[in-house]
Amino acid sequence: MFVRSLRLSDFRSWRSLDLDLTPGVTVFSGPNGHGKTNIVEALGYLAHLSSHRVNQDSALVRDGQRQAVLSATAVNHGRELTAHLVVKAHGTNSAAVNRTACRSPRDLLGIVRTTLFAPEDLALVRGEPEQRRAFLDEITVARYPRLGGVRADYDRALRQRNALLRRSSMALRSGYMTEDGEAALATLDVWDAQLARLGGQIMSARMQVVHDISPHVAATYQRIAPESRPAHLAYTSTVDDALADLGIMLGSSAPDREPALVTPEIAEATLLGRFAERRDREIERGTTLTGPHRDDVVLMLGDRPAKGFASHGESWSYALTLRLAAFQLHRADGTEPVVILDDVFAELDRARRRHLVELAAEAEQVLITAAVDEDIPDELRAIATFHPVRARVTADGRISEIDPAEGPAEGIAEGPAERPGGTDGTDGARGADGAGGADRTEDDGGVDSADSTEGTTGTAGKEADDGA
Repeated sequence: MFVRSLRLSDFRSWRSLDLDLTPGVTVFSGPNGHGKTNIVEALGYLAHLSSHRVNQDSALVRDGQRQAVLSATAVNHGRELTAHLVVKAHGTNSAAVNRTACRSPRDLLGIVRTTLFAPEDLALVRGEPEQRRAFLDEITVARYPRLGGVRADYDRALRQRNALLRRSSMALRSGYMTEDGEAALATLDVWDAQLARLGGQIMSARMQVVHDISPHVAATYQRIAPESRPAHLAYTSTVDDALADLGIMLGSSAPDREPALVTPEIAEATLLGRFAERRDREIERGTTLTGPHRDDVVLMLGDRPAKGFASHGESWSYALTLRLAAFQLHRADGTEPVVILDDVFAELDRARRRHLVELAAEAEQVLITAAVDEDIPDELRAIATFHPVRARVTADGRISEIDPAEGPAEGIAEGPAERPGGTDGTDGARGADGAGGADRTEDDGGVDSADSTEGTTGTAGKEADDGA
């Protein structure tokens, strides 16, 4: 797969961007805060309906504007599709494929596929469960686009159930002694059934991804850090003990043991039973304590969890391993994702840079952002097309602009090199403030889904839940 063109209007710092791309390596270079990461963020948003930088859609729309428009044309095995997305600062987003309107932005999932490497990836190892769930769900939805809708429905049901637990606490505690209590309990039964059904599908799909990606994780980590302990994964849930009673062992793993799998039906029945067991406690707490919104993936090194025990170098190796393994899994599934390397080379030592260079050599298309050209390894600089990005202050605010494409670094001194594929490289852009990007906030009450139909990104329906 490769992206042939990217068009932006009022997205972050870009008032407009009309960019033609080719297979191979493309580098967006320029000072930090000038808008280069916004380009790859837009592509990632089209791929996942979520941003790796912020949670709310309003941060993606240029200051003073009501909406941003994103379009990308992707070529996959000779088939060309264009994904169009209108992102509203407030309200419901809309989408189209080619010229046909979609029922939901989720219909875009699968048209563009990306694998992103970014400095924030260290949080996959050292951060909270939310980051690992998001990583897992990104892969899950890419493999099974239908799960995007399941996640969104789960988050909506979770919000409603939590609202009922808080709003009707007194009635629920009275139980069947009062009419209000009886009605509240009947409503809670409805939400229990919905959450169990949807949550069972999410858990089962996640476990399938953990099962399938595990061999890639083990082999890749061994190649990156041969002197370290073996890497392996374990999915852990809020119903591990109940599943253990059925002989299904979650929450633990070993290098020589395959991760467990659970059918949606078994997961649903187990969740429903746990809702019944914890009902009194959840009524007292006013929140949902069971479900995939509280699950995690334990990253193991030997017999110890990487979080808390891995060195800084081991943590970086593990984070890099997860992204490389995701790329390999997508490739094994028959789809070659676009590889995005967002300002990551400056964070890596020589050995880890080499592994990314090897990945770039395998991928059909690689998009790189870097503050200076020298951050790019020589092997990539020699074959890359460069797009310098800069920002300037105008009457319309601070906008980003992009220069025409320059040839590989080795040819720049001899004069402009012809861009691969015969394009003339006259890519233009305009834009406004927002190049910096806000940090992602911690919010752990949904299944960390990307329900763009709600007008939010990445947290459609997130609710503050204790513990995660």
